[in-house]
Amino acid sequence: MGELVYAAIASLDGYVADEHGNWDWSMPSEEVHAYVNDRTRGARTHLYGRRMYEVLVAWETMDDRAPEMRDYAQIWRAADKVVYSTTLQEPRSARTRIERRFDPEAVRALKAEGDCVIGGPELAGEALAAGLVDRIELLLSPVVVGGGKRALRDGVSARLELVDERRFDNGVVALQYAVLGR
Repeated sequence: MGELVYAAIASLDGYVADEHGNWDWSMPSEEVHAYVNDRTRGARTHLYGRRMYEVLVAWETMDDRAPEMRDYAQIWRAADKVVYSTTLQEPRSARTRIERRFDPEAVRALKAEGDCVIGGPELAGEALAAGLVDRIELLLSPVVVGGGKRALRDGVSARLELVDERRFDNGVVALQYAVLGR
């Protein structure tokens, strides 16, 4: 059985985007990007809401000279992707299918096939509420943005155990938590 991991880059005050929808403050350094690549590499399936998918689909055609960028583009292209959307008509990337609603049983079946990552706080909140998330990995950026899109949505609770941590030269701290239950 694989794991479902929610991973996000967040401000120290817990936001993935500021109140204007900006997230340029979260651009990872080469070292952080390489870490993210290594953490994501083994995931067979990526689960996204429409908004997160629309941000990340750029990796489908990205051609960057930086090794960590090329590496992530290869990771993205090699993974199966499931996008949960009621409005998106067609995927803009290979190995991608659209689902109209989040189905916990279908996600359990995906986990049975291998590790999965889930992106986007709303979708991750649904998965956490359904008891599907095995680990939460937050990369906390050394910035306070004061409001915006929360990394973990309100109304969902879980007991966690810190299983790993890492500091980076640019001040980012990676925290990995096992989800123990509610």
